[in-house]
Amino acid sequence: AGGGRGGGGMSASEMNANIMEQQNNDRIAQLGESVARLKGLSLDIGHEVREQNSLLDNMGDGFANTKDMLSGSLKRIGTMLEKGGAKHMCYMVGFVVAVMVLLYWLMSSKA
Repeated sequence: AGGGRGGGGMSASEMNANIMEQQNNDRIAQLGESVARLKGLSLDIGHEVREQNSLLDNMGDGFANTKDMLSGSLKRIGTMLEKGGAKHMCYMVGFVVAVMVLLYWLMSSKA
């Protein structure tokens, strides 16, 4: 039995088959670990994408609200200028100049 090698001996082809099967099992285990890591990464990426989309949606809403506020302000300024004429225009120009001077003074005092 066993090619004249005695009771429990394996032939060279059986040993090669066992070695190859063990190598295949090791590679399958490595492949399984790689797949698990990739699955974890893809889940993390999906979570990050959902968070970023939510953030972008909120930013879009914020920009829309800001646009509405600015357009309303511009309409009120236009109405005020139509009703008040030159007097209100002078007040507006004075206010803008005062704000610019204040900002310049604040920026130069920090430098």
